[in-house]
Amino acid sequence: MANSNLATMQQYQLFIDGEWRDPANGNWFETANPYTGTVWAKIPRGGAEDVELAVAAAHRAFKTGDWPALTASRRGQLLVRLADVLVENAEALAAVEVRDNGKLIAEVLHQCRYLAEWYRYYGGLADKIEGTVPPIDKPNVLNFTRHEPLGVCACITPWNSPLLLLAWKAAPALAAGNTLVIKPSEYTSASTLEFARLTQQAGFPPGVFNVVTGFGNEVGEPLVRHPKVRKVAFTGGESGGRHVNVAAARDFKSVTLELGGKSANIVFDDANMGQAVNGAISGIFAASGQTCIAGSRLLLQESIHDEFLDRLIETAKSATLGDPMAAGTNIGPITTEPQYRKILDYIDIAKAEGARCVLGGAPAKSVGKLFVQPTVFADVTPQMRIAQEEVFGPVLSVLRFRDEEHAIEIANDVNYGLAAGVWTESLRRAIRMSERLEAGTVWVNTYRSTSYTTPFGGYKASGIGRENGIEAIKEYLQTKSVWFYSGGDVANPFVRR
Repeated sequence: MANSNLATMQQYQLFIDGEWRDPANGNWFETANPYTGTVWAKIPRGGAEDVELAVAAAHRAFKTGDWPALTASRRGQLLVRLADVLVENAEALAAVEVRDNGKLIAEVLHQCRYLAEWYRYYGGLADKIEGTVPPIDKPNVLNFTRHEPLGVCACITPWNSPLLLLAWKAAPALAAGNTLVIKPSEYTSASTLEFARLTQQAGFPPGVFNVVTGFGNEVGEPLVRHPKVRKVAFTGGESGGRHVNVAAARDFKSVTLELGGKSANIVFDDANMGQAVNGAISGIFAASGQTCIAGSRLLLQESIHDEFLDRLIETAKSATLGDPMAAGTNIGPITTEPQYRKILDYIDIAKAEGARCVLGGAPAKSVGKLFVQPTVFADVTPQMRIAQEEVFGPVLSVLRFRDEEHAIEIANDVNYGLAAGVWTESLRRAIRMSERLEAGTVWVNTYRSTSYTTPFGGYKASGIGRENGIEAIKEYLQTKSVWFYSGGDVANPFVRR
């Protein structure tokens, strides 16, 4: 494990079978603070040998020992204990995550305090996974169903919200009785390794929770392809999700894929304009736009377009860029240099396509190396790349629409379907829009809200399956049907009963 003093260079280890160990190849790579550019920790560069050890440990823990011997109630109690430990360590976890990915401390600290609720919720759900007794249409037969864990689950998490998105996977998977091998993003691995220490503190048996850090081709690929992995839960980009899905299909593994989005935030002329402006700002500039649910397409009804755009620009101009650890900062740095370059490339593409840049449109070099100015493009048409492709940064495309039908046409005319926002005072309109929008989440007069109690996931290229809520635990279970025959007659062996 690493030295916990953040003022010194840290060298982390892998967490496998309840032990901290060096990577088999003896290699580490550096992780830097995106705000300062300072290298602050060394992360183990795991490989196929480490994956083999981790999966073997997880498989062994699933089949034998303390974990499968636990009752569902006791398993739930462990998750609740982990929740308590998380509350005690929320500030320390938040400090590590901000240092690693550059998100605002105000948001990350809230997330780290909120994490406990996932483990409490699924801890309470662990002993409420009930089968059924179907009324069978055959005499002298009792049939019942039971729901059983899948086995070893691979969880692959992204760099924008490592601990939150890990909770979305780990909490229901553990509640269902599975064991885990976690592969965090190579850009933000430190907080997950710190979290692993807390699973020890909470009393999870060795092998139930394992972390192998490293790069996709060196760790992710052998993990997804490992024959003893029965489930892959992945959050990331569309191309990565497609690759995971294809690789997992070779062994008929179950998958949950939470991928990208190009979400429409739709404002009608009867909306409360002040609230809608704040919602549009939150939808795209919070977290520096580095969120899959970003409302990166702002659809404005023609009658309010100009006034709304003026108010939006005025509000966005007031945003403070700077140190993510400072309480007054509104927008932090871009987490990785490749993502920073990608965002600037898309800004150039939008300008070349004829979109009109009305705010920003350049690096914020006076603030720091990886900062991008909050950027707004007007006169965007639906087929421009800036309106079709995920930028994953503080770049907003503004489109006009005439009426409900036109708004639906524009909103649904993308490959993604993760989320959408609707701003209107008309309940009837809100219901109609929520029914017709091709999105896994629809917010009405709010934006960017999630909860452990309600399912989250996407339509179309935004993913497969659901996380959160009762539905999520079903993604980590398989159903068995059990038949009992109590009759005394001897059935004809050549006739199916």
